[in-house]
Amino acid sequence: MAKQTLIPDLIEKFWETITPAWHATRAHIRKVASENFHLTVEQFQVLRRIHRGVESVSALAEANRTSRSSVSKAVDALVNKGLVSRNTDAHDRRHVHLSLTGEGERVLSAIYAETEAWLAARFARLTPEELAETLHSLDLLRKAFAED
Repeated sequence: MAKQTLIPDLIEKFWETITPAWHATRAHIRKVASENFHLTVEQFQVLRRIHRGVESVSALAEANRTSRSSVSKAVDALVNKGLVSRNTDAHDRRHVHLSLTGEGERVLSAIYAETEAWLAARFARLTPEELAETLHSLDLLRKAFAED
């Protein structure tokens, strides 16, 4: 079959598969964060971004595409829960670095571990052959979306 006739079918299958899978995964992560750790979506996003190295309220606001005041409220709540710490810059006292506490790291790890268990249960529905085919397909998808 010609490449030009396969691509529209692939695009349709992509939208039918990737979008619902991602939405279900995100919903599960949010549910675990909310029910098990009493975190709002924004608080979870702040934890996740601090873990990835975003360390100021203004950078978090930009990364989350939200207001500084909204991020400040989320950070205040996380500090009060003992999940985030504020550290004043020794060279510029106006700048405050944010970092996860040990408990913040533990909570984030627990959320991700629960999500991986949830994903593993879904993937366990597949045969070994289907798992191998899915792994191969995901490698191909990564190749298709690789930056030039």
